[in-house]
Amino acid sequence: MSIEVHDVSKAYGKQKALNSISFKVDKPEVVGFLGPNGAGKSTMMKILTTYLTASNGTTKVNGYDVNTNAKEVQQSVGYLPEHNPLYLDQYVKEYLTFNANIYGVSKQRINEVIDLTGLIPESHKKIGQLSKGYRQRVGLANALLHDPEVLILDEPTTGLDPNQLIDIRNLIKTIGKTKTVFLSTHIMQEVEAMCDRVIIINKGKIVADKKLKDLRDEKEQVVIVEFDYRVEDAFLLKLPKVTTVVNTHDFVYEITFKTSEDMRSYVFDFAHDNQLKILQLNQKNTSLETLFSELTSK
Repeated sequence: MSIEVHDVSKAYGKQKALNSISFKVDKPEVVGFLGPNGAGKSTMMKILTTYLTASNGTTKVNGYDVNTNAKEVQQSVGYLPEHNPLYLDQYVKEYLTFNANIYGVSKQRINEVIDLTGLIPESHKKIGQLSKGYRQRVGLANALLHDPEVLILDEPTTGLDPNQLIDIRNLIKTIGKTKTVFLSTHIMQEVEAMCDRVIIINKGKIVADKKLKDLRDEKEQVVIVEFDYRVEDAFLLKLPKVTTVVNTHDFVYEITFKTSEDMRSYVFDFAHDNQLKILQLNQKNTSLETLFSELTSK
């Protein structure tokens, strides 16, 4: 088991940031750790990385207790904090070499992580010259230098533009095929795109722990379609298993179906039969967003 958390609490004075939480994460697995601001996400991550000590309970990473085997935990974990600490006046390769010397890893490994994180085109630049997306790549490369079994990423996609989001998302998914990735984020779409499982925390307590596959299998889906021409809602309501049709703007429609079957093929056939062109056709999973809202607004 890569991560084992049992009955962990953390108090700051009279306020409990974590209240007797327990969970386990296996390898390989990408787990999204969700919660509103102040829910305890960063506190849990800092305990996992030995930066903070829990008030009660036990935490193990790769079989090592975070209290009694802190050095072993640090050697087996790659950590990217929310505020990525970088030396902006250093060159990319210079910065990674500096950290590689601390870890005692080879120069070959530096080139490997530069290649893995797509930093080759920017590796000759100073970090201060890089975009936010490439700075995040430098942080990930640094976290991967010592080839850790567990990656802990606190808000890794914050502040990225859409293209940067796609790049970092794909990188995390690739890493997650062989390692344990435990990440926090506020962006539901990123969880759905990257994660195998979601743990939701609210007011210091775990309120949900589910596989994303189970959420996707729930009996409702929304298909977003854009035609090249306006369509009357009444015609779309004749599609099988439709519950609602909403014309959100222009020629874009959100069609809700009461079924777990992928209904995009039916929408495609509808367009073909009515000589319409489809400009976009996507499936939107509302289950996670709904679940998060319900469990964190109580």
